This record gives sequence, C-alpha cells and structure tokens, in this order.
Amino acid sequence: MRRNGHSHGAVSPCAACKLLRRKCVEDCVFAPYFPAKEPYKFAIVHKIFGASNVSKMLQVLSENYRSDAVNSIVYEANARVQDPVYGCVGIISSLQRQLETLQTQLAFAQAELVHMKTLHRIDTKPPPYMASGISFPANKDLSNDVDMAFAYENGAGESLWSC
Repeated sequence: MRRNGHSHGAVSPCAACKLLRRKCVEDCVFAPYFPAKEPYKFAIVHKIFGASNVSKMLQVLSENYRSDAVNSIVYEANARVQDPVYGCVGIISSLQRQLETLQTQLAFAQAELVHMKTLHRIDTKPPPYMASGISFPANKDLSNDVDMAFAYENGAGESLWSC
C-alpha cells in the first residue's frame, strides 16, 4: 500500500528530501508533489522560494488544493528564473500586448473587407445612363473570396494597410 508517494517497505526519498539531504518521512508534505524522478521541479522552487516557505504554504492549504498550488509555484519559479523582476506578470503583460496587437490587426482587416465589399457593390451597380433592359450580375458575397483581396491590392483600390 502506498501513502503520499511512499511504500511501507523501503522508503526512497522524494526530490525535496533528497536535495535537502534529510530522511523522507511517511507524511512528508513534499513527497506527493515532488517525486524523486523529477528533481528539477523542487530544485528550482527551492532556489526561488526556499523549502521552508513552500512547506508553510502547503501546510496551510487543504490537500485538495495543494497540487494546483505546487503547479503554480513551479510555474512562477520558472518565470522568475527567466525574468527575476516581473516573473509571471512579465509573461502576462507580454501576452496582453500581443493580444492587443492582434485585435488591432483584425479590426484593420475587417475594415478593409467592408471597404472592399463597398467598392465591389459600387462597381457592379449599373450607371444611371444605361438602358434598363441590360442585366448585370447580382452582388456576390465576398466573405470567403480571397482572390478579391489580391485584385484589390493589385490596383483595384487603395489598401487600408498602408497607414
């Protein structure tokens, strides 16, 4: 029978106890979350937060929240190694800037599509001086027409992208 990652026979130390060079007891708070086969996880967490602080954090949480807390701690520790000042906040800020840039590009593309549809509708309407007996093709939906974008870029109109 296994409890907290240990068998009742020979007890192999978890990654935390191995790094800290101490005996891994059966109710070790680190054992379920820092297995011996993943020593890098605890090493980075220990370097950034310290074993005592992580132990205190885990002990105040109920067991059903500890796994998520460890995942967050490991993620933040990795982010702090890459960016010691901002950590996860730097990553989130960078992703928000990327999102804003992509949203702006999407808005420009949508505006250009509307502009192209408007130009196409104007071009397909018969001039007022034409006889009414001549038929013109109906306005076609350009929402899936990629060729129109190329024609538009090649002289059919001025692109909105050239700001």
